[in-house]
Amino acid sequence: MIDKINELLAEVNDMKAKNAEELEALRIKYLSKKGKIPELMSDFRLVPPEMKKEIGIRINELKDRAQARMAELREQFAISDADNSDLDLTRTAYPVQLGTRHPLTIVKNEIIDIFSRLGFTLADGPEVEDDWYVFSSMNFAEDHPARDMQDTFFIESHPDIILRTHTSSVQSRVMEVQKPPIRVICPGRVYRNEAISYRAHCFFHQVEGLYVDKNVSFTDLKQVLLLFAQEMFGSDTKIRLRPSYFPFTEPSAEMDISCNICGGKGCAFCKGTGWVEILGCGMVDPNVLELNGIDSSVYSGYAFGMGIERITNLKYQVKDLRMFSENDTRFLREFESAN
Repeated sequence: MIDKINELLAEVNDMKAKNAEELEALRIKYLSKKGKIPELMSDFRLVPPEMKKEIGIRINELKDRAQARMAELREQFAISDADNSDLDLTRTAYPVQLGTRHPLTIVKNEIIDIFSRLGFTLADGPEVEDDWYVFSSMNFAEDHPARDMQDTFFIESHPDIILRTHTSSVQSRVMEVQKPPIRVICPGRVYRNEAISYRAHCFFHQVEGLYVDKNVSFTDLKQVLLLFAQEMFGSDTKIRLRPSYFPFTEPSAEMDISCNICGGKGCAFCKGTGWVEILGCGMVDPNVLELNGIDSSVYSGYAFGMGIERITNLKYQVKDLRMFSENDTRFLREFESAN
């Protein structure tokens, strides 16, 4: 042990460094948690009791000498002008402003938390998909308008490869590998070929849900969505379901909630109706189940989907969708209390 200490002491006294990077490498080599001197200290337990005092003193002297030698070398690189000793020439010329958790992340996590408590698990999938998962497996007809270039981003060299327009593609991937019962939510970013404005963007975020099992009914769907709305917007929130059409559900509906701004009395936000649309839903079309390898004579299911930006607007009244993707820290700091 003494020989090892003397060997390291000679190395320390002979240390040389031409710049700060080399000095840091020496510090890591000798003084870091896994450096040579700490390793020596870890072997101290093997020293015979009668030699512990002497060895302990020598190890401490070695450590002190290494630190002193580091300080000597560091002085060689110090800026000679004392007034500029704290100047970092690589730093930006203005203070770096920190933001906070993004409002879309706050709302997404809240949605996930609510459905997790209702027994739903998370599922994820790729944003670059093929036509089967995005459209065909979801019962879209070959001539459906959603396949048109006006709505979908296609990969030019591979016409069947697209940027997903909804997270229903994740539902298809789950159904092809998992047997019922299936109860998942699929949050993620989606893309549509739309002009960017305060009301629309070429990418946005969705959360879609799927439940497939025996004897699933529309009543089950309605109850889950009512619980979600009251958890998200308050216990006094009311819902209503209006008939609609989606290729992958039958029957289909759009769900409104009582306006959380005016309490259902009517205001500019709800256009005087007292109701605000938040999501689409319905019973999974039997064709979708069959296309994804599930026997529709045995199983049924429901599905729903909502835009996270839409829910965030309702909670925080963000009037311009473009603000969500501009990374303006002034905007993000408005949500500090929501973290």
